[in-house]
Order: sequence, then C-alpha cells, then structure tokens
Amino acid sequence: MRIAKDNVDVKMEIPGAVIRQQTEFGDATGLGKISGEYFTLSAGVDTTPLFMGLEGDLCQCPHWGFVLCGELTTTDAEGTEETVVANDLFYWPPGHNVKVNVDAEIVMFSPQHPHSLVINHMIEKVSG
Repeated sequence: MRIAKDNVDVKMEIPGAVIRQQTEFGDATGLGKISGEYFTLSAGVDTTPLFMGLEGDLCQCPHWGFVLCGELTTTDAEGTEETVVANDLFYWPPGHNVKVNVDAEIVMFSPQHPHSLVINHMIEKVSG
C-alpha cells in the first residue's frame, strides 16, 4: 500500500498546522518492539540476490515508511509491482523484494527482531 501525501485525508487544519491521517495502514498486532530505520540507497540496488535463502527468497518482515527522495519498486511473491516516490507513505507487507530506480532515502519502521534477522542475512550474503 502506498499513498501520496496529498491523498492522505486532512483531519485538522489550523493556522500553522495541517494534520493528515491514513487509517487502516497495516497491522502491527503482536509484532513486539519496533525499530526506526533510515536507509540511503543508490539507483540499481536490488535486494533479490540478498534475500536468496530467506523464506520464498523474499523479505518476510512488514515495513511502514516514508520516501524522503527517490523512487523504489517492490515486487511481491505473485509478481505484483508497486512503485513509491518522494513524499509517499508506504506499507510493505511480508513477502517482497525492493529495487531502487532512482537514488533514494527512506525512513522505515519495522518489527525489530524479524528485520534484524533479514539485515543479518544480507550482511552474510555480502560478506561471502
């Protein structure tokens, strides 16, 4: 799920403040501690080889985030692609790969334990 900032419902607007809220934006029930993450990614980065060996060869951790700049495309197990760009809020459910189309910076919030396992798996892949 992705949504551009301008498409997030304005719930309150007063001089000096605009509050937008997208409800039903993923479910964090039972996921434990959450980590806040800041990723800086270059165009061409593709997680496909890094996720080989994980269940389904995909990241099985959900992520909620915001694209500060750039463009990324996720692909799920069925091959469905979704592209997010600057100022988009996004939710990536479990079962995805990511390709960076344009240099990007993103902020994500993820269940700490499962995403740490994925990050450690990627570290092992690049370490050989």
